[in-house]
Amino acid sequence: MTARLIAVTNQKGGCGKTTVSMQLASALATDRSRVLVVDADPQSTAIRWSSSAPENKPFPATVVGLSGAGAKIHQELRKLIDKYDWILVDCPPAVDSKTSHSVLLVADLAIVPVVPSPPDLWSAVGIRELITNVKVINEKLTTVLLPNMCQAHVSISKEALEVLDEFGIPTLKSRLHLRTAYRQSAVFGGGVFDMGKKAEPAARELRLLRREIKTIFKERK
Repeated sequence: MTARLIAVTNQKGGCGKTTVSMQLASALATDRSRVLVVDADPQSTAIRWSSSAPENKPFPATVVGLSGAGAKIHQELRKLIDKYDWILVDCPPAVDSKTSHSVLLVADLAIVPVVPSPPDLWSAVGIRELITNVKVINEKLTTVLLPNMCQAHVSISKEALEVLDEFGIPTLKSRLHLRTAYRQSAVFGGGVFDMGKKAEPAARELRLLRREIKTIFKERK
């Protein structure tokens, strides 16, 4: 079985791409799947995250850095496709990045994390154009928006929902909220599933996201 390849991408920095990549990888790894996170961002945040884990409790997925591959990263990803069940690529925050374009050429699914406020959504419009252009070549590419860093107990504003609808990209039902557990797990080099009951609300969100992602792949068959 070849890996299902997920690109986590957005032209805007600060939308939580690395958090989504690492937490979803952790969630997918809980069922003993072979999971790889590819850090394609020169800032290497995913690498630093996994490096913070203690030796006796490493991050539950393999994490490698491939930002130096640039426009040829799709060739490197193809070499790994038979070694894992899931590959998640944390893409750099630049719509004109040759790296992001290269990843999308071979991705099965692009997850676009967005902070659900109109200014953040407007500034992310460039990624839609990139994905539209790539789909001319990669017709199998499915794209979804993931509302991220949502305010707890605050509904997404009507204005933000209208902007989401205008994007022309389906929005996942899953929501990831602005929770301390997500930040704390990064400090300790793990995921929220390592933090026990205090992180249960975050873990619940990730289980729902994992289920929704798996459903997308089942429906692709």
